[in-house]
Amino acid sequence: MSMAASYKPAAAFVACLLISLLLLHTAEADDDEVTTSYPQGPPTTPAKIDCGSACTARCRLASRQRLCKRACGTCCARCNCVPPGTSGHQEECPCYASLTTHGGRRKCP
Repeated sequence: MSMAASYKPAAAFVACLLISLLLLHTAEADDDEVTTSYPQGPPTTPAKIDCGSACTARCRLASRQRLCKRACGTCCARCNCVPPGTSGHQEECPCYASLTTHGGRRKCP
C-alpha cells in the first residue's frame, strides 16, 4: 500500500471535521442575531396543580380509593391535569385521557 493511499481517509476525516466546525460556528452566529418577540410577552408554563387534592376529589366515589388515587396521581403528575367530577369529562384533559396500561385499557380514572 502506498503512503498516498493511507492519507486519503485521514484527509476526508479532517475535511468533515472542518466543515462541521464551520457549520457550528455559523449556527451560533445566526443564534446571536435572532430575536423573538411575543405579542403578549413570553409564554409561561402552567402552574403545577395540587394532584393530591384533585385526585381525592376525582376518586371520592371509587370503590377502591387507594388504587384510584395512585393511578390518578401518576396521570396528574404526567399531564398536570385532572378532569373535573368523579368520572367522565375526559375531553377536558386530552393527555390524561390518552394514557393507557400495557393491556391497552385507560390508565387514568
